[in-house]
Amino acid sequence: MRTAIVALLFLLAGCSVASAEITTQDDVIVTVDSTSLRFSPSEVTVQEGQAVRFVWSGQALGHNAVADDGLFDSGEPERDVDYRFVFERGTAGVHQFVCEPHESVGMVGTVTVEAAPDVVEEEEPEPETVETPSVSLISSLCLLAVVAVMRRPLEE
Repeated sequence: MRTAIVALLFLLAGCSVASAEITTQDDVIVTVDSTSLRFSPSEVTVQEGQAVRFVWSGQALGHNAVADDGLFDSGEPERDVDYRFVFERGTAGVHQFVCEPHESVGMVGTVTVEAAPDVVEEEEPEPETVETPSVSLISSLCLLAVVAVMRRPLEE
C-alpha cells in the first residue's frame, strides 16, 4: 500500500513538471547582446496566443523593451529583467519595440504576430449505446455467499 502511494506521488510530480516545460517551450526568448547594445534576436515571429519573454541579468547598463504602439512595456530600464508578454487574439501584425535609453544607438526590435488559425468546432458524434448484461442483486449476493463459503477454512 505504501509503495502504491509513493508511486502515485512520483507520477503526480512528473505531471506538474511536464506541464511547466510545455509552457516555456512555446515562449520566444529575446535577450540583450550587451557588447553591441542590441536585442538578440532583434526580429521574432510568433502566433497569436504565444508569448515573448524578454530576459537578461547582470547587465552593466539598464535595459527595457517598450512597444512603439503601447502594446507591451517591460517597465523602467533595469539590469535584471524577466518580462513575459502573451500576444492574444487580435494582436496580429508587426510590432516595433525599443530599449528606451538605447534607441538612438539602434537597440530596436520587431515582433511579427501571425493570426492564429480559426478553430472549427466539429460536431461530436452521439455515443453508441452498448447493451451490457447486468447482474441482479440476488445473483451478486449468491455469488458472494459462495465465495465466502469456499474461503472458509475447513474444520477437522
